[in-house]
Amino acid sequence: MKREATAIASPPTGEGPQGNQTLSSYIQSRFEGCSRSQKDVAQYIVDHLDEAAFHTAEELARRANTSSSTVVRFSQALGFEGFPELQAAARAEYRSMHSPKAAEASPRPLFGLEQGEFESMLVADHLNIEQTAGKLDIAAVERLVEAIVSAERILVAGTDQMAFFASYLRHLLMLLALRVDIAASPSQETLSRLSRIDAGTLVIAFSAGRSHPLVVRALKLARHRRAKTAAIADATLSEVRKLAEIRLYYSSSSPAYVRSHTALLSLVQALAYAVYARDSDSHEERIKAYRLK
Repeated sequence: MKREATAIASPPTGEGPQGNQTLSSYIQSRFEGCSRSQKDVAQYIVDHLDEAAFHTAEELARRANTSSSTVVRFSQALGFEGFPELQAAARAEYRSMHSPKAAEASPRPLFGLEQGEFESMLVADHLNIEQTAGKLDIAAVERLVEAIVSAERILVAGTDQMAFFASYLRHLLMLLALRVDIAASPSQETLSRLSRIDAGTLVIAFSAGRSHPLVVRALKLARHRRAKTAAIADATLSEVRKLAEIRLYYSSSSPAYVRSHTALLSLVQALAYAVYARDSDSHEERIKAYRLK
């Protein structure tokens, strides 16, 4: 326990442990010194600052799939006395991002003040799409579209919940007559597909939270064999993002017991449509036949 709490190098001096840095920037600068469990907390706070600012340590731990004691130790490892001090820094950054001027420009809320769990979930999904669009790197999207169009073969990797989205992207791209395989479980067939990765392959990795070992393995093998790599993830600091050349982020904040993947679904469909639009004339007859089925 003591060793984990001191895993991060001593913070700089200043008004707070992070000095003049925002909490998000400070965490990112210290990320490599974190233990594995601390990295889960770090990733979640950076991508869900509002939850760190206003939820308890217990609730934040539940959403980050860790323990409240890990959240507290992470706070202390950063140089804060405890979670309340880290939360104060999170609130300060959150307030600076939501100034009165920004609040005046914000659209009318979807529902009234008395909203239940159902409405809260819809609001969260709506915000996730907005945040995903706001943080989207259009240049990265264009690079990925070009990589998809020019690849000799595409391997889409995603396990557990991500297996659905990997399979859906494969389905959409195969409608455009592209050669696409999927790696969704550590089966012999999947390992055989990984073994066929070469310089003409594009590997697209899906990840939510902590990256699955199979997905990480696919990206590492692709880099070793000089294949092109892309990652679509909800964690800015995830391992798959570090391994990939092209990176797309989606927001997955949710008041529910599972992550929200609404923004990811929109991202997948928009990506496939962008590929289609590159040469819509050649795809038109094929898509028309599919619609008539």
